[in-house]
Amino acid sequence: MLRGHVNASPSPLVLHVIHHLVIGGMENGLVNLVNTMPESRYRHAIACIEDYSTFRDRIRRPEVQVFALHRSRIGVWRLRRELYALCRRLRPTIVHSRNMSGLDALVPAMLAGVPHRLHGEHGWDVTDLRGERRKPALVRRVYSPFVSQYVTVSRNLAEYLERRVGVAPSRIAHICNGVDTSRFAPVRDGRERGSLPPAFRDENFVVVGTVGRIQRVKDQMTLLRAFAMAREAQPALRDRMRLAVVGDGPLLVEVRALAASLGIAGETWLPGALDNVPEILRAFDLFVLPSLNEGISNTILEALACGVPVVATRVGGNPELVDDHVTGRLVESGDLAALAQTITEYASDGALRRQHGEAARQAAVQQFSLTKMVERYQALYDHLARGTPFLS
Repeated sequence: MLRGHVNASPSPLVLHVIHHLVIGGMENGLVNLVNTMPESRYRHAIACIEDYSTFRDRIRRPEVQVFALHRSRIGVWRLRRELYALCRRLRPTIVHSRNMSGLDALVPAMLAGVPHRLHGEHGWDVTDLRGERRKPALVRRVYSPFVSQYVTVSRNLAEYLERRVGVAPSRIAHICNGVDTSRFAPVRDGRERGSLPPAFRDENFVVVGTVGRIQRVKDQMTLLRAFAMAREAQPALRDRMRLAVVGDGPLLVEVRALAASLGIAGETWLPGALDNVPEILRAFDLFVLPSLNEGISNTILEALACGVPVVATRVGGNPELVDDHVTGRLVESGDLAALAQTITEYASDGALRRQHGEAARQAAVQQFSLTKMVERYQALYDHLARGTPFLS
């Protein structure tokens, strides 16, 4: 006689394919998805085209396996064989690849018998910021027949797939990133300055800040120049304005040198990468993202959730997140004068900062919550597994 109960069939497995599992917006979104989706609905594994860092320790589900394939060391053909073998061994129901390097998983997955192949586009390559290069579009077009369904984090990226790659709109789902609105939340009164250096904690200061990797696409140098210009334009505000640029990257040394040459080194904090981002954001009076292009910026979402008004460039998915003149402002990329003027307006008007900050928090909770994002991905996986259309 059998005792106890018979275990139910395991939930379907999703094999996520990502370039590196390291600190970053797309990677953070993947970790949030894995941690938040109910275990009873889907299991997860992650294949890294290259490698992973200690960032994998943020995955809270101990059964999630992470594989490093080291393409740059083993070559692309061996990588494809490894992906085929991995799919044969794990037998995923869905392979969910992301961005250009994830395309290498599609043919091995198909040959291994994976029934559903979902490909996500999350942003722009640093060498193709406007999506204008012919070769990346052609490569995506070649791989298109092996994709069961596309998903993009912004409508801007969906339009790129339609216009440049030739993907039918019916094959593209749009799911915006989500933010943990309990972890990223404002303090009840004022700003929480304790995470800033002592010289930046005065409650009368206006702290302008940004968080992100220090690289060309993020264009922090334009922010430094605009901040210096704003101080010169408003002598009455000069002693009250402070700038925080948080993050690490290949241009950090150059950005520090620029701060010194502009005469704002004493008013600028450049600490490198920090791991207390919610506390840092709660210390800002204004968040600025001067990027040359974006997919969907997690740092914008995090700033909105912390009740901080956002100034961002009118590129990529930014206009989908920032409601101009409601939760912040949109300026043209590279328009130094407009960015300086907008910073000045916010620095001069505490009531405007409070009004837009409250609207920012409301938008994050109602439109961009992590719960909504996970629900939509779960629904997309469900539709794929059933073979039914997903309506964005």
